[in-house]
Amino acid sequence: MKQRIGFRGWFYFRTGWSTYFVFILAAINTLTVTYFLAVDNYPILKAIFPTFEQYALIMISVGIPLLIVVGYFHFKKTFAYKSELDVFAESNPYLSRNTVNADLSLKLNLKLISLLLKMSTGEKIDKNEIDEIGKLHRDILKFTDERNFKNNLDIDFLKKEISKSHYIDE
Repeated sequence: MKQRIGFRGWFYFRTGWSTYFVFILAAINTLTVTYFLAVDNYPILKAIFPTFEQYALIMISVGIPLLIVVGYFHFKKTFAYKSELDVFAESNPYLSRNTVNADLSLKLNLKLISLLLKMSTGEKIDKNEIDEIGKLHRDILKFTDERNFKNNLDIDFLKKEISKSHYIDE
């Protein structure tokens, strides 16, 4: 971790710069440029926005709710955010590995819980159920033995699971 302190610092710097500092400067710059190059030079617009302060206040009061709606649509109503996450998962092997591990653990745990529930109520576990858990065990072992951070097995697994769900939306 110490050998990567420079890259970690660079990441934090870029995040602070692009998320906070540049955002504020861009908003101020946009308001200033649009007012003094557009509004100030057109009498019709100057009548609507007589001062920079009024212009900024009106633009902020309209812009913030508008941008909230745009952000909502970005995350909830379009495939844009889902596509971003696909790219992020494809480029981040740790995220892919954790997601795949969670999915495999969930499948295995659900199967084991169903067997435990049967055993706790005194029901007999039939050969098919034992074969199913054995197959699941072998499949997981084979998968975990073959995958590494350089091949695409985790990504392939995720793509297969995603295609099964067809992006189930709320």
